[in-house]
Amino acid sequence: MGEPRERDGARSDRRLFLTGLAGVATLAAAFAPRRAAAEDPALDALIGDSERGQFGQSFDQGSRTIHMPKASAPTLSPATLQTTEKAIEAYDAIVARGGWPAIPQIDQLRLGDRHPGVVNLRSRLSASGDLDPSAVGNDIYDSYVEAAVRRFQARHGLTIDGIVRAAILLALNVPAASRRDQLKVNIERLKALTTNLGPRYVVCNIPAARIEAIENDVAVSRHTAVVGKPDRPSPDINSKIVEINFNPYWTVPPSIVRKDLIPKMQDQPDYLSANHIRIYDAKHVELQPSQINWYSEDATHYSFKQDPGDFNSLGSIRINFPSAYGVYMHDTPLKNLFGDDFRFHSSGCVRVQNVRELVYWLLAETKGWSREEIDRVIKSGEHKDARLAKPVPLHWVYVTAWAASDGVVQFREDIYSRDGLGGPAIPATTKL
Repeated sequence: MGEPRERDGARSDRRLFLTGLAGVATLAAAFAPRRAAAEDPALDALIGDSERGQFGQSFDQGSRTIHMPKASAPTLSPATLQTTEKAIEAYDAIVARGGWPAIPQIDQLRLGDRHPGVVNLRSRLSASGDLDPSAVGNDIYDSYVEAAVRRFQARHGLTIDGIVRAAILLALNVPAASRRDQLKVNIERLKALTTNLGPRYVVCNIPAARIEAIENDVAVSRHTAVVGKPDRPSPDINSKIVEINFNPYWTVPPSIVRKDLIPKMQDQPDYLSANHIRIYDAKHVELQPSQINWYSEDATHYSFKQDPGDFNSLGSIRINFPSAYGVYMHDTPLKNLFGDDFRFHSSGCVRVQNVRELVYWLLAETKGWSREEIDRVIKSGEHKDARLAKPVPLHWVYVTAWAASDGVVQFREDIYSRDGLGGPAIPATTKL
């Protein structure tokens, strides 16, 4: 009986340390690194939410669900610009103190390991305010270092597991001056993005592959996203969500017909039939795949439509808004992709993890669309459309560094190479 009590005590001590030190990675600590005396619920929540994973329906429980606290600072709000400007001053101070040391190449580090590289790791995490400055100079990867790594992972959008692998090493070794410059680049974006937002809106931050539903300056829910590939980027958009399609058909865009569908049919002649995709000519007469010459331009002259169902590329829900780019937000049958650090797999549209919760919120002011009715329609499999009583503003933005009103400084990699700083991208896998 003594051993379990000892483990519980160690866990309790670690939790106390996490709570007491949570504010170290905020702006105040960046100006003058020291042992933090006050709690920082925002940073603690950022860590804890990814660990709990209790939010949403069972069909998404296999993905990396984010459970939001009752109040949370959104990425974009009127306060974001000012707080990010303060973050630049904080990182100027870090650079003036000499920045932080590089971490040598290490295959993997986890709790209990001993390695000379841990000394540099401690100094690196202390310089950015993730580790208590009094905890440097030791080569043991103890619970203090693990807690600091988790904090760092949370601030950089990486899987929060407290283990040092290749992806986190890349992020750790970005110089302090580069991070400061990244904040400066994003100041110009934030100036245009943080005014006239209104009381109720949705933001998709593309580099973070994250969606927020925001009401009265509070992020009432967050959703992991899968966004456009680097060679098929998701565009910046300012629009309004006007309609929800339940159990939608999917009309394959011409670009995907050319780039993906035709090569698939050349390689797998039964691909369309296996995926319930129908072919129609200009008069909407259905054709069979065998009637098409897949090695000529003929295939580009037809329309391709996928039936509703679990196999549908849009899943059970599509969120529509006016756009010159022909893109939308939607569910997906490939929910395993939400668990990756690298979530840039689509052809420009945005796939939404736990999309049903977002739709509940979008239709909250629309008569006849209670949570129970939404669940019933999805379960029935019938195709049905819901027009929002009041369109909800939508912003797809490209912000790679910011400090929200909670003071937590966050960074994401410049996946579309728009910052002009030449920083490294995270690997396209987390299994390293």
